[in-house]
Amino acid sequence: MQIRAVLFDMDGTIYDSRIDWRALRGEIGLPYDGRPILQQLEEAPEPLRQRGFEALHRAEREGTENGDLLPGATELVALLRSQGVHCALITNNSRPNAEKVLSRHPIPFDLVLTRDDGAAKPDPWIFEQALRKLDVAAAEAVAIGDAHLDVIAAAHAGIRHIIAVAMPEWMAAHVPREIPYRTVGDLHEARGVLSEIGLR
Repeated sequence: MQIRAVLFDMDGTIYDSRIDWRALRGEIGLPYDGRPILQQLEEAPEPLRQRGFEALHRAEREGTENGDLLPGATELVALLRSQGVHCALITNNSRPNAEKVLSRHPIPFDLVLTRDDGAAKPDPWIFEQALRKLDVAAAEAVAIGDAHLDVIAAAHAGIRHIIAVAMPEWMAAHVPREIPYRTVGDLHEARGVLSEIGLR
């Protein structure tokens, strides 16, 4: 396979925002049923909806300000770009938060797409849009994320090579059995999988 693009998730994949998503749901009063927190809040009644979005935005803002890059992120993107591979950041976080992270840690992504640009994961739209903008076929792309939402969205966009980085068991339980993906402990292991797939 010729890898022409690698599509990265942000929080939990290349960036440690230190957000405890299970604790945040508990604080808001949301069950964990596999749906993204954004969908749960959109469908929640008031005043839970307003209180929940305030808590989410606060947690994301604090994560943006206080988090840090995960080991290997800068080096992996640099390696990919040195070999002519497009790199995109595909996140369910907001554009202001993504831009803040990249202003603090200037990784040179070719494309950044966020929830502000369209349907968020697990909808495949954000991956489909990235492939279209990069002019790359799904068969030539690899998706790297840390959550079931990343795996499901990438698979539904037709991406066959999906790498899950340190995905917790409570997230993995929500990935349909028919979706294949590789699990790794960190981005250094992800680099090894990319080499197996076709990275020089």
